[in-house]
Amino acid sequence: MTSILLVDDQELLRMGFRLVLESQPDLEVVAEAADGHEAVALVERLAPDVVLMDVRMPGLDGVAATRRIIASGSRSRVIILTTFDLDEYAYAALRAGASGFLLKDAPPADLLSAIRAVASGDAVVAPSTTRRLLETVAHRLPDPGRDDGADGGSPLAELTPRECEVLVAVARGLSNAEIAETLVLAEATVKTHVGRILAKLDLRDRVQIVVFAYERGLVAPA
Repeated sequence: MTSILLVDDQELLRMGFRLVLESQPDLEVVAEAADGHEAVALVERLAPDVVLMDVRMPGLDGVAATRRIIASGSRSRVIILTTFDLDEYAYAALRAGASGFLLKDAPPADLLSAIRAVASGDAVVAPSTTRRLLETVAHRLPDPGRDDGADGGSPLAELTPRECEVLVAVARGLSNAEIAETLVLAEATVKTHVGRILAKLDLRDRVQIVVFAYERGLVAPA
């Protein structure tokens, strides 16, 4: 059973999400919150598997709440709910540690699939979607030269040349199968490389790899 916390300042929307989620035998809504402060407190108390978090709320918004949840070391994974797929708030939430974002008007099947994917440890949005979002906010990204130097302090110094190739491929939106074909590797080998990249760079999922690569100028915006 996957436990879910619903966070949205609009009660009607929370009710709609609850109806969809509770129609599934493997999903359980354990609580609801109307703002970020309440969400952070409920995550600490209930440790839900997945948090569906509205990005724009009065008081503590979804970005700040996500940042606090991730910083607390919680194992709860956050899906950001947004009205627009090219929302700069959504980018900020991904950078804060959310496992992805979902449009509020997404079909119920997409919502259910996203929750199950995140609960199993995957990212909820395709890296290509995240890439399009990052291209939109590229003018706000940090100086790409800040952290990709040759000094031993760079996180990239931890990666092997092959792992760097896989990282860039993930950031470009390629699937494991596509990376395997491009680099002439077994798909299982690519999966192993991705796992090592996540561990070495202390990242949560593929979405975080995309953010990491863009912020360090490893993939140029279109």
